[in-house]
Amino acid sequence: MIRQITRDNKVLAIIIGRGFQKEGIEFFTPDDFSQQLAYMHRPQGYVIPPHVHNLVPREVTLTQEVLFIRSGKVRVDFYDDGKNYLESCVLHAGDVILLAAGGHGFEMLEPTEMIEVKQGPYCGEADKVRFDPITSTQVNIK
Repeated sequence: MIRQITRDNKVLAIIIGRGFQKEGIEFFTPDDFSQQLAYMHRPQGYVIPPHVHNLVPREVTLTQEVLFIRSGKVRVDFYDDGKNYLESCVLHAGDVILLAAGGHGFEMLEPTEMIEVKQGPYCGEADKVRFDPITSTQVNIK
């Protein structure tokens, strides 16, 4: 239900399968990630007290993004920092993925709806370096 894609002891992605369930709260990311990802399952009547967040300066040097697959099916291709293809996986409606490092590309295998969350503001083309995707014969789904 929880899968990490790693390369050279670096977490490239964390996948939370649509069937994952657990009582309470679980954080999937270490404290040093610029994007935190957690799962919460609370019973009826559980109260999270009202609160505001303090202004705490943070330095973000790498964009990390979370994708919520609302519908459809998408193949995610993972690359290391040198743009070398590593492997692929298929995500379905209800799956969540945190893309933490390395490179990634996508092919929609069905009409797909996704919600993306990442740090802002978006800097357009200054935010990324595009490169050629793999061919269909290179796909290695794990």
